[in-house]
Order: sequence, then structure tokens, then C-alpha cells
Amino acid sequence: MKSFAEEILEGIPAHLPAEKPIDPAINHAPKRKAILNSEEKKLALKNALRYFPKEQHALLISEFLNELNTYGRIYMHRYRPSHEIIARPISDYPGKCAEAKAIMLMIQNNLSLAVAQHPHELITYGGNGSVFQNWIQYRLTMKYLSEMTEEQTLVMNSGHPQGLFPSHKDAPRVVISNGMMIPNYSKPDDWEKFNALGVTQYGQMTAGSYMYIGPQGIVHGTTITVLNAIRKMTKPNESKEGKLFVTAGLGGMSGAQPKAGNIAGVISVTAEVNPKAAKTRHEQGWVDEIIEDLDLLCARVRSAKDGKEIVSIAYLGNIVDVWEKFDSENIHIDLGSDQTSLHNPWAGGYYPVGQSFEDSNEMMASNPDLFKQKVQETLIRHAAAIQRNTDKGTYFFDYGNAFLLEATRAGAALRAENGDDFIYPSYVQDILGPMCFDFGFGPFRWVCASGKQSDLDMTDQIACNILEEMMLKSPPEIKQQMADNIQWIKGARENQLVVGSKARILYADAEGRMKIAEAFNQAIKDGKIGPVILGRDHHDVSGTDSPYRETSNIYDGSRYTADMAIQNVIGDSFRGATWVSIHNGGGVGWGEVINGGFGMLIDGSQKSSLHIKQMLHWDVNNGIARRSWARNENANFAIARAMEKEPLLKVTMPYSVEDELLSKLDISQ
Repeated sequence: MKSFAEEILEGIPAHLPAEKPIDPAINHAPKRKAILNSEEKKLALKNALRYFPKEQHALLISEFLNELNTYGRIYMHRYRPSHEIIARPISDYPGKCAEAKAIMLMIQNNLSLAVAQHPHELITYGGNGSVFQNWIQYRLTMKYLSEMTEEQTLVMNSGHPQGLFPSHKDAPRVVISNGMMIPNYSKPDDWEKFNALGVTQYGQMTAGSYMYIGPQGIVHGTTITVLNAIRKMTKPNESKEGKLFVTAGLGGMSGAQPKAGNIAGVISVTAEVNPKAAKTRHEQGWVDEIIEDLDLLCARVRSAKDGKEIVSIAYLGNIVDVWEKFDSENIHIDLGSDQTSLHNPWAGGYYPVGQSFEDSNEMMASNPDLFKQKVQETLIRHAAAIQRNTDKGTYFFDYGNAFLLEATRAGAALRAENGDDFIYPSYVQDILGPMCFDFGFGPFRWVCASGKQSDLDMTDQIACNILEEMMLKSPPEIKQQMADNIQWIKGARENQLVVGSKARILYADAEGRMKIAEAFNQAIKDGKIGPVILGRDHHDVSGTDSPYRETSNIYDGSRYTADMAIQNVIGDSFRGATWVSIHNGGGVGWGEVINGGFGMLIDGSQKSSLHIKQMLHWDVNNGIARRSWARNENANFAIARAMEKEPLLKVTMPYSVEDELLSKLDISQ
């Protein structure tokens, strides 16, 4: 058996490896709908076989056809590597370039059994968020990275490694694009078709950009959201103890909600239809209890409310049943949301009420039209049940998973009077947009490449010290944001947030990100810690144009444009990013979002210090400037403050228009 390094260096094996059976213990992607006609199936096979010499085609063609018919995709299971896929210490990876080794570490973390939603289908999260389309792409990419020098750049087109191209030391080592379709060919069925053909993929956000760190990232965003939602709905001097948060989805969106509920100090009920997903989150300690009976659930929630407990409960069943049952039993829901993968409604992201998980998966593949009908009927029931609870005082917010969008498309009356917004706010409109993104606060994250817990502990302490120091001089407008993140980082270890790589996330503005990163770089230089990989979620100030999520609090008409995300990734690429990515799609679906992301290895060098200052400053302030131009008051404050600190920054500022002037005009003509 080949060693780990030998298998990486091998790339595509010269000889056919033994077939690998499907492991039923692994959580697998559902069968995709049969969308290709006979000629298109032939094309999909030709596309798959171009990775292999002709003498292997006769054997592989029937095998790949069987995969296509069985799963709806060609995954090339035979080529799953024999080595364990985990985030190893950076020193374990073969190669000529530390930056390339860092990227290999991040790729493997995305596909780790502990992290990935459907690891054998190369899907990290969200139901269809892929790192690669097939296992040959994984093998070939890892080989290229092991051979890469500091004067080459690897080009990745929707999971396919196009090759190593000459560049220079300050260029990105990898440039990734996923799903960048011609606009007229970017509907959900276009993804089904062209993904089945093997020519594009849905990178989600951090899946296809190699920057996913497990559920921790979503936990943090959800925690910040829940904390501030409670503040919005809690009267002065009123306790948050005993508040109930109801949501759904423990699989595709990482199971973050119960952990976030515990950290925020509330009772949470999260519905999940997939027993494997619920069991995994319970075993990982992300949810405290699993209940399968609605009457028992009601009794347990009443008990928790009476005792003012902090507890997370997973209900194994459909979320619609929970909303309806709590309504009929008069159990008051304080906060409500939904974190199912509704950006992927017809392929496993959301399940119809009244039938089993297994029957739903069968219908999804064999009768997709009926499945779609059942999902849409469920969405209408779901929206109606939420409405009955909100009439009783529940605060419901859309978590940017396309729930309101898809429920509206199904026929639910959820549009606001202006015909553009919804009757319920997105969490970005109400919370994260004005309170965080407009001020420049977003999900800064890092990974300790050594794999050592001691390195993570030290970086936690460094980050905490810097935030506490900054808070002393912070203006009142951002003191709460600073306090929340200090609380988060202080409790990070005890809350056991690490799954996979030794990673951390916190919300920081440009100043905070630069100061923390520079302190890490100095600690590396001093030999106190090993190298660190910097990054962020795409769900941030500047990296994502998404009219129903990240940019939903943009009201100048530009929320349907994508210039910001494109500018972001281009700007990152020449300011020092180690790798950059641009995607069609994200948390609200294919065709609904453009996402830009980056990763950066810092190694204690002067070069790293320069890249930190140049790139992190741009990566945040690009978004604040756009939000300021949209006349967002908090962004005006933030970008003016940024210009005071950096004389080379000069941003076009908007003038406001008095509504009184507009009201006097006759605009009916």
C-alpha cells in the first residue's frame, strides 16, 4: 500500500485501482434527477473518460454509465483515495511550496468525514456544495499542488484543474471559479444538467473555495443573530432565560443552531428529517437531546420553560409539524427561523411533510415533478403555521436560506406591499446588515496549520487581547459588537467548537482583522506558533452580492448587481491573497448570488506583513464603500472613519435627498 505522500504524488494511477464499494454508514447525497437525454449521457461519458488513456475506456465506460444511472452523477468512486482524508499538519504534505501545502490542508479539511455532509460525493455542505465533481479531480489537483513552485498558479474551473501556469511569487497560487454560467443558463435545472455533464459545479460558498471550517462559522453567525434578535424583542430589565428558539436543519447547514442557542442562553428546538444527521450532531455534542414524539417534545419544552433551562433539542421529524403543534398547544415561540438548505429545494434541501425521509428520497429521483409539488404544498403550510405563531408575538426572521423566496414561489402570500421585500425581514436586513456588515464587521477566520491545540489556544489569547485593547478606544457605535466577540472568543474552547482543522472564527472589522493578523505574524516570526491560514466566510461585508441575504439591506436598487463581489476577488488577487475564488451561487441558491472569497497563508515574513495590510484593508473597505454609496448611515460612519485612518483611501460619498422634495413632485406621468 502506498504512503500518503506517494499517493498524493501519483495523481491519476497508471493502473486501475480496485473498485470501492459504497459505505452505507456514510451520509450520502440523494440520487439526482435524471435530466440528460441519450445523446447528453454519451457526452457526459466522453467528458468523464478524457481523464484516462484509451486502453482503459472499455472498462470504465460501463462503470461510469452505471454511476450516472444510479446516482445521477459520475463520481468515479473507484478512485477514492486509500489514505484518510483529514486536515493533517502542514508538514505532512509533500511539496515545494508552503502555500500549496496550506491549500492541500484546507481541501482535505473540506472533505473530512467529520466535516463534510456527503464526503464520498465530495459535497461539503448545503446539499450540493462541492469541492470537486469527481475523485479524479481531487487526485489531479493534489498532485499539481504537490509539484507547484512559487512561480506557478493553478487554475480551477468548477472542480476541474485546468493546469499549472507560469506566474510570479506575489500572484495567487490558485484561482478558483465555480459555476460561472452565462446568465441565461443559470436556472436550477441548468445546474442539474451541466453538473451531470461534468462541466460545472456549485461551490456553495466556502466549500468550493476550500475555506470551510466545519459548523463553527455558522454557529458564530447564528449566535450573533440570536443574541441581537433577543435584544430586539426583550424589554429593558427583562430576562432572556426561558426564551424559545424554533428552527430546522441539522445536516446541510452544519447543525449550528442548537450550539448557538446554548451559547446565547435560550431553549432551542431544531427539526431534522434525516436520522443520520441528527445522530451525528448529537454524538458530536452539538445538540443535547433527540426527541421523536411531538407530545413528548411539548412536555419537554414546557418543562424547560418552567425551569428556565438552557437546552438544545433536536426533533426527529418535519419542522411543519412542530410549528403546527406548538400553535395548537399554545406553546409560545419567541424566536423563529429556518436553516434547511432551501436554496436546493428539489434535490434534498427541504423535505415534504407527511412522508418518510426514505420515501421522499425515492420520490425525488423517480418522480421529481410530484416531489416538487409536495415540497411546495409543504412550504405553503409552513408559511401559514409561522403566520399563526407570529400573530401571537413570535419574532420570525429569514436566515438567508431562500425560505421566504421559495415559499413565495410556491404560492404563499409573503410579499410586502412594495412587491420587492417580504413581510418578514431577513436577518441581514434587521440584524447583521446594519449592526455588523455596514460597520465592517464580518466573519474573519483562521486555521493553525500546525494542527496543534497549543497554537489555537495562543491565537485565541492574542485575538482576545487585541479586541479588549481596541474596545477601550472604540466609539459607542461599535462597542456592542466588540463586547459580543470578546465574549465569544473567551468561551470558544469550553464550547468545543472545533470540528476538523484547528480553526477559529470571530466577527472583526478591517482594523481588528489587520491587527490580529499582524500579531499572529509576529508570533510566527518569534517561533511561538506555526504558520496560520487566514480567510473568511463569503458571508461578509464585501465578498458577496446576494439580494435576499448579504446585500438585502441595500435599498438603492443595486442589490441585484454583482460588481462588488467581482471587484472584491480581483482586488484580493493582486494584493496578496494565496488563493482566490468566485462562485455563482451560495446560501440562497444557484443563480441567486455571486460569491467572492480568499485564503492567505502567513509565515512570519515581511511579505506576509505587507499582504496583511494591503489585502485585508481592501477586502473589507470595498464593501463598506459600496454600502455607504447605497446611503446606509452606519456604513457612512465606518468609511469616513476608515478614511481618517488611511490617507490613501478616498471614497465617493453620497449626498442625501430630502423626502419632502420628492413628495412635492408629480411623478404619475
